[in-house]
Amino acid sequence: MNINDYKRVVFKFGTNVLRNDDKDISLSRIYSFIEDISNLHKQGMEVIIVTSGAVGLGAKRLNVNSSESLSVKQACAAVGQSQLMCIYEDGFGKYSINTAQVLLTEDDFTNRVKYLSLNNVLNTLIDLRVIPIINQNDTVSTSELEEAGNPLYGVSFSDNDKLSALVASKLDADLLVILSDIEGLYDDNPKDNPDAKLISEVKELTPEIENYAKSASNGGRGGMITKLQAAKVVTHSGGSVIIANGKTPQIIRKLFTGAKLGTTFYPVEQLSQKRRWIAYATNITGQIVVNSGAKKAITEKNTSLLAIGVVKVNGIFSRGDVISILDENNNEFARGIANYSSADCSKIIGMHSDNIYEILGHKNYDAIITKDNIALV
Repeated sequence: MNINDYKRVVFKFGTNVLRNDDKDISLSRIYSFIEDISNLHKQGMEVIIVTSGAVGLGAKRLNVNSSESLSVKQACAAVGQSQLMCIYEDGFGKYSINTAQVLLTEDDFTNRVKYLSLNNVLNTLIDLRVIPIINQNDTVSTSELEEAGNPLYGVSFSDNDKLSALVASKLDADLLVILSDIEGLYDDNPKDNPDAKLISEVKELTPEIENYAKSASNGGRGGMITKLQAAKVVTHSGGSVIIANGKTPQIIRKLFTGAKLGTTFYPVEQLSQKRRWIAYATNITGQIVVNSGAKKAITEKNTSLLAIGVVKVNGIFSRGDVISILDENNNEFARGIANYSSADCSKIIGMHSDNIYEILGHKNYDAIITKDNIALV
């Protein structure tokens, strides 16, 4: 790996690499990360860090089980986050590098105005040679409650793997490095199968590759499934991804001096910023099921979604919400910004566009979702 190939890099540290076997903070490992990142930063690299660990550290400090309830988890996050930031500030401060704490919730991505503002703030910090230290704001995040109240509700991110990918995508990062307690992507679960082989390179995330993902590891919220989801976001935004074992001594230094470790995912097609936001950064509030003709028109001809191609409406959503577009087998293949509410969509299912005004008494658009507001997923 040539350092000159990557100007802007996001590093994501998982909970398990920040703690030792006793679930205490692993200062030696974190300071090793800080030393290697400081060297890269001084050579001109623009660095962003997405860090887990606040909930786990807080639970250890309070001697409680963070899974007891949402409120206990939020309390653990509040206690652990200050501890976590003190370590980063102290470590980078020894190299005369300034850091900034940035705590994010789903609304910072799903609200388009906040999403654009976030870009300005992070880019300004980077221009000032500050390293943003980003974490999910678990103390105030309510994604669990929102999901429980609506079975169709899908949050933009619920773990720091996806958060790191959204940050990398938003900031046009060249590379996302995800450091966890796993070596990378295997063709089978290495804990169950000693003959499982590490996949060193992935040129395209095919369904076969995605099937290799296994369940989450103990201690964190993520797992290989969420890491592959993160890789999909970044590679479709023009960046590369490396998943590697953060417990490997001097892993960052080794990666940036050419060592072939972990699994590397390469860029594929690049979506526009707006389509990235629609596809990956928004909460989903409802669904529309379309017939085969509409699916073909959207996927192959880049057309708008007309009411005549809709066969079913699921959930409750408003005009301007981002919704899933499903085929008749209930497979999601696109997302888009609705021009009509779920109530209005239900009334015009299967109708020609010329009849919309007659049925509704108003007409926003000819299409339920216009082509510029559709992103294939």
